[in-house]
Amino acid sequence: MLSSAILFDLDGTLTDPKLGITRCIQYALSELGYKPPNADELHWCIGPPLKGSFSQLLNTLDDTVIEQAISLYRHRFATIGLFENSLYPQIPEILKAIRFAGYKTFLATSKPYIYATQIIEYFGLSLLLDGVYGIELYGTRSIKSDLIQHILLTEKLLASTVVMVGDNFVKLLYETLRER
Repeated sequence: MLSSAILFDLDGTLTDPKLGITRCIQYALSELGYKPPNADELHWCIGPPLKGSFSQLLNTLDDTVIEQAISLYRHRFATIGLFENSLYPQIPEILKAIRFAGYKTFLATSKPYIYATQIIEYFGLSLLLDGVYGIELYGTRSIKSDLIQHILLTEKLLASTVVMVGDNFVKLLYETLRER
């Protein structure tokens, strides 16, 4: 059976969020009294939930410290960091072509919904997506498979007809196109 819907990740797939995410992590670490790594050393933090990244960066499992770091991160991200990213080239045209071909398109991101919707609106992509889905600020559906299951149920989609496009797929596609 052919695909009827395509789920897109946000960070690393539709947008390059490196500047905003790394600056917010650096800010949080500095505010907690740590010397933050440079942006290139924080690339691995883009994508996964913040809790795990801060746990590793701070070398702690202490939820109080981790939540304090997340709160500092979000303080900066909510006003500055979410706009410190860029749309990858041709994304609007690609989404238009996919929709014109008859597919439904959804955003499925590990970023909190409240931020994901603002970013999508900022880049003018709202009309090119049938729905925007992200995690809740305090972790509900923070595991990507739970989020995808939620989308399938909410949108009444069959798993066998849905494709998820994330940054690993996009990296492979760009590498393939560069080789030509």
